[in-house]
Amino acid sequence: MLSTRITNARIVTMDPDRPAARELGIWRGRVVGLDEDVADLPARRTLDLDGATVLPGFVDAHVHLAWAGLKAKAPGVAPSRRADDVLRVVAEAVAEAPAGGWVDFGGYDQRTLDRPLTARDLDTVSAGRKVYLGHLSGHACLVNSAVLAGLPAEVARPDGFLAEGAMGAALRSRPPHSLAELATAIEHAARVCRSEGITGCAEAGVGARLFGHSPIEGAAYQLAHESGRLPLRVRLMVAADALRPVRADAEDTTSRAIDLGLRTGFGEGALSLGSLKIFTDGGMMARTAALTSPYLTPAGPGGSGQLMHEPEVLESTIVEGHLAGWQLAVHAIGDRALDVALDALEKARKLSPRPEARHRVEHAGLVRPDQLPRLAALGVTVVIQPSFLRYYGDDYATIMGEDRAGWLYRGRGFLDHGVRVAGSSDRPVANGAPLRAIQFMVERASESGRLIGPGEAITVEEALRAYTVEAARACHWDGDAGSITPGRRADLVALGDDPRRVDVSRIGDIEVVRTFVEGEDVY
Repeated sequence: MLSTRITNARIVTMDPDRPAARELGIWRGRVVGLDEDVADLPARRTLDLDGATVLPGFVDAHVHLAWAGLKAKAPGVAPSRRADDVLRVVAEAVAEAPAGGWVDFGGYDQRTLDRPLTARDLDTVSAGRKVYLGHLSGHACLVNSAVLAGLPAEVARPDGFLAEGAMGAALRSRPPHSLAELATAIEHAARVCRSEGITGCAEAGVGARLFGHSPIEGAAYQLAHESGRLPLRVRLMVAADALRPVRADAEDTTSRAIDLGLRTGFGEGALSLGSLKIFTDGGMMARTAALTSPYLTPAGPGGSGQLMHEPEVLESTIVEGHLAGWQLAVHAIGDRALDVALDALEKARKLSPRPEARHRVEHAGLVRPDQLPRLAALGVTVVIQPSFLRYYGDDYATIMGEDRAGWLYRGRGFLDHGVRVAGSSDRPVANGAPLRAIQFMVERASESGRLIGPGEAITVEEALRAYTVEAARACHWDGDAGSITPGRRADLVALGDDPRRVDVSRIGDIEVVRTFVEGEDVY
């Protein structure tokens, strides 16, 4: 007997062997069959979806659930155009905080303000509290003098604007969040994901010095799972910061590891270990993504960003992670950072070919034409964030200039060279709704209507594949998710319309009617 029969649906399976159906059967959380294969089987319940379009549940291959949940609960200073408006929000929140306490804010973005704020500005409204304004990008912050006083002199910039490692130092000076607080934040963000049709995601870096929330942050995901508050499947990336030197047998080719030597693939079900996250550079909003040519500013050429470490150090981390058996997730936004990543990955492959590793490049935000065949030859998956250009594309295209704007967060260029593309959001840096990202991948238009690299547009079917088949594969879930195929998990999303049949401009507004995780109607 079937657990559930779904009928009267337009089922888009993403399985080329059987691309469409009208009916499917579910038993013990798995797809049993389609149409005539299940038509005569009894079922405990039958769901008539009234013509809704059913797709495999979306997979977001790069998110930050704890950060997203914490940010949702913290006072925000965005959107703001006037510096005085930011200070007003800070003053109001500070008044409600305990004396001498730490007060977090989200959404700071100096690019949109009439004047940049400084630590001294924050001091005028801090009332003795420690104030931290997290930058929208996650790669910088603005802090007041009370926070600066506790930082090493080499990172404590007097103006209070701290980027990358300096920002990480500020975060580490903050009292850690409790596991209970983090589990609640994770649950909140996961429920938002689920409401957008997402049934699985990759948490992009626990244990990171750059933006960690607790030295035992991974335990918060376990707590959320054990207490029934993790409503989707999560693959945890482990930041390379968490690796420690180990003395293992030479045959095991492992010189650094997390405790007990655990790595990619440990665990199963709703919570498991995924990739090793390695940062090579920063971000474009903070102007710290490492470029081969400078950013463009109204005053002329600006800086060229920064690598997180010397190229030799980054290469060593990448090669050691590969030899130790990890799937690698290499954060490389700028083209200079991507050069470093590609050189290291090529060296690692030469030392020990591991085609089953499925290494990933996270972001690949600016990719030169000569880098495309190198990515293809390595067989890596690029994990992109299309919504970055929808929401921040006007700025990105301006600072890259006309010659480079077409290289931003590519689509067609990757696919035509045989590079696999997985969709993601980097939530909460940008809106996480997959349908809005899919719309951008097809039309390549920012919110203002500006076309950014229109030659990089892909088809709706290709964009859907990036958020289902390819994102599942990037998370090593392709045997269980990514398509509606007998034997795979019944992780499904029911939509109010078919993204392939509506005008492209309407894709982002299609209603998510239901989300199923292992056959259970959870939204």
